[in-house]
Amino acid sequence: MSICSLRGLNVRFCRQAYILAHVRAGVSPMPGRSKLRLNLCECSNLHVINSSNRGYAVNTTATASAREELTTLKPCLLAVITPSRGAHNNLYQMTKICPKNTELLQARDCDVSKRKKGTCDKKPCDGGGDGAEGGGDGAGGRGGARGSDLGNDEEATGKTKMLLAMLAALGLGGLLLWLLTRRTRKSSESTECGPVSKSLTTVPASSADLPKHVPYLLIGGGTASFSAFRAIKSNDPRAKVLMITNEMRKPYMRPPLSKELWYSAEKGEITKDYRFKQWTGAERSLFFEPEEFFVDPTKLMETVNGGIAVAQGFTVRKIDPVKHIATLSDGYEISYDECLIATGCKPKNLDVFEHASPSVREKVMMYRTPDDFDRLKRYADEKKSITIVGNGFTGSELACSLANYAKDKKVKIYQIFGEAGNMSKVLPDYLSKWTTAKVESMGVCVMPDTVVKEVQRDETVLKLALSNGKSLLTDVVVVCVGCEPNTTLATTSGLEIDKSFGGFVVNAELEARRNLFVAGDVSCFYDPLLGRRRVEHHDHSVVSGRLAGENMVGKKKAYAHQSMFWSDLGPEVGYEGIGLVDASLPTVGVFALPTPNPEGRTDNLAQTAGESGGSGGTVTVNTEAPDVKCDPKDAEDYGRGVIFYMKDEKIVGILLWNLFNRIGLARTIINQNKKYDDLNEVAKLFEIHA
Repeated sequence: MSICSLRGLNVRFCRQAYILAHVRAGVSPMPGRSKLRLNLCECSNLHVINSSNRGYAVNTTATASAREELTTLKPCLLAVITPSRGAHNNLYQMTKICPKNTELLQARDCDVSKRKKGTCDKKPCDGGGDGAEGGGDGAGGRGGARGSDLGNDEEATGKTKMLLAMLAALGLGGLLLWLLTRRTRKSSESTECGPVSKSLTTVPASSADLPKHVPYLLIGGGTASFSAFRAIKSNDPRAKVLMITNEMRKPYMRPPLSKELWYSAEKGEITKDYRFKQWTGAERSLFFEPEEFFVDPTKLMETVNGGIAVAQGFTVRKIDPVKHIATLSDGYEISYDECLIATGCKPKNLDVFEHASPSVREKVMMYRTPDDFDRLKRYADEKKSITIVGNGFTGSELACSLANYAKDKKVKIYQIFGEAGNMSKVLPDYLSKWTTAKVESMGVCVMPDTVVKEVQRDETVLKLALSNGKSLLTDVVVVCVGCEPNTTLATTSGLEIDKSFGGFVVNAELEARRNLFVAGDVSCFYDPLLGRRRVEHHDHSVVSGRLAGENMVGKKKAYAHQSMFWSDLGPEVGYEGIGLVDASLPTVGVFALPTPNPEGRTDNLAQTAGESGGSGGTVTVNTEAPDVKCDPKDAEDYGRGVIFYMKDEKIVGILLWNLFNRIGLARTIINQNKKYDDLNEVAKLFEIHA
């Protein structure tokens, strides 16, 4: 039963009870009326119904429109009858709260219009005589019911109390029914985007079905953990590996969730293995391996040739590095020979949403898993307005992907952030502003230099009060403001956390303690060239996981890899970076002249590296010049190029703008750790004009 139907039932029941009470009390109908009617005005003001010395009253001048409204209820809050006693008579107030009229923003002009004031047309209650509102000041007041006094005051008061008791019982019953149906409604609505309730089901069904001892234990079910397994299996063909993850999915990759997967998605259900086309045209699954690749956790130790088993839905609460024991949240203990922590990151939230009411939080979500993709896709399919908060990798990629996916569905996509432009912490200022204009040209309503100050839920949508003094109505908010490492094991296990970067402190071999390794987003390692770092990129997870796996079988290798990252803002703009790519550093950008044949995209999910050399005509962009213009119509000026990030006159980071298959060359240049007299000559090595 929906809330609206419950409200309608409640009001109809009140009306019948009211009529029944008056009939039993002997109130005579007005001449020309066959039934006693109750009039509800279509306004939010309180209308007083009165009767002299009776405690009940009826408006005998109810119009046909009022009767029609009562039988065909509009979506509004319950009509409430409350006692209001005067000096000589009993007054009862009936209130109806009208829904507020709202106006959503238009993405095409991106003008944040102020929300229309929520008002209801004030209509006086139809009545005869001198007035329709208010109660009389004495017996037979204006607009009051006209009936004969058929009983004494005590009898009338008793029947009034009976009526109030009936209404109170009805109200309590309605409230209880609403609470019971609300939970069912929340689980059945496809548009709910609050945290998904965790299932009690685990795989296997009980932790007691897991082995008591395993040679290799992997904590975390992401990219780094699965990469470690591959390295272990390559060096120990019969290795028996147990992976423990709190997710109910086998290991999968995250980057396509905000990029390629949206360009392959079609209206309706997604394939079970989330297949998508890469920019190269090749098709693959989001999952690293199919279901049959994995071993049943209950049979892992009996398998002759070994393999990997995934315990799904379990959480490790504590690790004893001395005794080599991992303790699950239910107290079950698993001993190990070698262990890897690869618990990854969890997305951050903002205080304005985190501390909001439960009804608001139902419409606020983070974005990190396939379940988040499914939920957001349903919103787009249902033509809901979506607001993305954040201008980083995920926020910017998701804004472009959603705009492309929903371009024929008339879905409004908004992007809000406090910085001046998209990717402002990575790209130079001029390129960040150009990128923002590019995102807007794709149909996204971008609102830079804006933060959400307050949020409320109005009917079925959220009302965001913005720092620019305007308001925005949206169906769902997606918070994309970065993530923080999952290091809860540090406190219970006595492991060190880096105070500046977060993450578990590890040595050059990615060890936190003897036989206890850390890889991926959660590791804080020392880079011989760039100092201590913590990196949240797919490439780092792959390489650090692989090296940790090799060291778990005794290789004793040091981690000295310069990891790369990539991002796509739709099919037309893509870039790759390596090293310290930080917008706060001095930069020098060199861009190619316009070319009619742009270079083809590459697949960064399969690690490739190539070096090339050559020369070509170039145009140097002086990033220090104040007259640099980034008009969207001059998009070809930043079609292809390379940006050098400098520190102590050395190249510490390189960003390849719409250049692919050159990351190996960029890594070589950074590893040389030398000063260059002419960066134009260095840029020619990348063949940016080829």
